[in-house]
This record gives sequence, C-alpha cells and structure tokens, in this order.
Amino acid sequence: MSSREKSADFGKVAVLLGGRSSEREISLMSGRNVLLALQSQGVDAHAFDPAEKPLWALKDEGFARVFNMLHGRGGEDGTVQAVLEMLGIPYTGSGVAASALAMDKWRTKMVWLSAGIPTPPYQIVDARTDWMELIDTLGLPLILKPVREGSSIGVTRIDQADPARLAEAYAEAARHDPLVIAETFIHGAELAAAVVDHCALPLVRIVAPDSNYDYEHKYFSDDTQYFCPSGLPEALEERIRAQTLAAFRVLGCRGWGRLDVMLRDDGQWFFLEANTVPGMTSHSLVPMAARASGLSMEALCLMILRGAVSEHVA
Repeated sequence: MSSREKSADFGKVAVLLGGRSSEREISLMSGRNVLLALQSQGVDAHAFDPAEKPLWALKDEGFARVFNMLHGRGGEDGTVQAVLEMLGIPYTGSGVAASALAMDKWRTKMVWLSAGIPTPPYQIVDARTDWMELIDTLGLPLILKPVREGSSIGVTRIDQADPARLAEAYAEAARHDPLVIAETFIHGAELAAAVVDHCALPLVRIVAPDSNYDYEHKYFSDDTQYFCPSGLPEALEERIRAQTLAAFRVLGCRGWGRLDVMLRDDGQWFFLEANTVPGMTSHSLVPMAARASGLSMEALCLMILRGAVSEHVA
C-alpha cells in the first residue's frame, strides 16, 4: 500500500488554526505549515478557523479527525478538547484534563513538585504583594508572568530591587490573566525537550540575544541560535530526556508536546512549563528536534496525526 493510499485512511482532516487567543498569529503560521505538510502527503486536510465558524460545523462538514494547532486559551486549555470529545471526533495532543492542567503554570508546578520533578521556586502574587519581601524569598533576577498564557506574552524579567518596576510587571502580566506567578530566574542553558509518540526527542539548546528568549526572538528574529544536537554530555542529555517523559506523563499528557527546561552550570536542571500544542513555525523547536532524529516535517505531522484519539470513542 502506498503512502498516499495510507494517507486516505485518515479521512477528511481539519487543521484547527487561528482562533481568538492572544497567540492567533502564531497559530495561523503553525497551522498553515502543518496543513501544507499533510496535503503534500496526500492527506485530505483543510484549514478550519474557529474564529470564522463554530466548532460544531466540523461534524456537519464530515471531518473524521482534527489536527489541533490552536495555541493558547480556547485551544490549548481543554476547551476545544472538550468540544471535540462531545462531537466524538478524534484529535491530536493531550486530552481535556491534561490540557487544562498544563496550561496552568501554577498547578503544573504543584503536580511536578509532588512527583519530585524539579521546577524553580515560585510565588503567586497580586497587587497587595510586598515586593521587597518577594525579592527576599525568591532572589534576583526573577520572572513575572501570567499563569495561563504562552509564547512569553506578558512576561517580564526583573533584575533590580525596584518595587515600582515590579508593580508595573505585575500589572502587565495581570492584563493577560488575573493569576500571576513570580519565579526565581535560573541562570544557565535554555533547553527545549520535545515529546512525540512516547519518545523524548533530542534536546534543542537555545541561545537568544542577552538570554532574552521573548516573543520576538521565538518567532521572528534570526538572531536566536539553536543547537540540535545540544552539545551536552550524552549521559546528562539522556537523564534530562528521561525525566522529560516522566514530567510529561505525570501531567497526563499524550501524543506530543514540548517542555521548557533550564540547565544550571552546576548540572541541576529545572522544568519551567509544559506546552501541549507547541509551535510548528519555521522557528519552532519540535520540528528541529524531529529533524535531528531523522523525521522530516511531513513525517512528523503524519506521526502526530496518526496518534489522534478521542477519550470517549472506542
């Protein structure tokens, strides 16, 4: 049986992209790349933007499965997953509970700590927080960020003991989410740990200008450097990859995803957060890791699509 004949077995596939979250632009870029990759392999794939028509149209239009590329709220937090479960349409990535949990950086940390997964010290903050007391607890530098946002949106790094600056950083994060978390900044190597089909892929080491891997440097700048193979000692990389799988599974995640890791100079690493619908743009990390393990973008997308399931469909 040819690959194109096998591709027909997927039926009519919707690539969910766009949506209404603050990450709409990135979702459109990711989704279009996935769409082209699937179509190039003979998959009957079509773009579907929930900002333009309701999700129940998926059933009316005869879609057999969904490749979810909606980033951020509404697409990555269990909402779309719940609708797809109700519709009985298999979809890529994590299920309802795991998606909701992974989107919540605070509760993700609590689960990881209970399971012995290392993550930086943190504190939930609000407008009444004593900023100098926070600095005494977490040290400097520290990071303030919305609990339920992605793509570094609303994130600020604080390097000096400046209460006014901290209050501004809190206000910026709170614009995106009423829940805001402060976290000790970990000095060291920034790593992306991808998981696809029960396998932890080679680590990607990221070197951003001034160690600032922000929205611009993630998706648009050519100044960020990526190393895959990572250049880490083989035994160290294997230990991080093994714990990546443990950190992924303890959240209940499935299919594919990416975990962000910081590796300190003393060899201790810390998991920052889990992404259940990672980017698939030209600058994205999961395709880089896949290429290092011998998977093309087309093969990667087919592998992810093959894993599409629904928890309530036999």
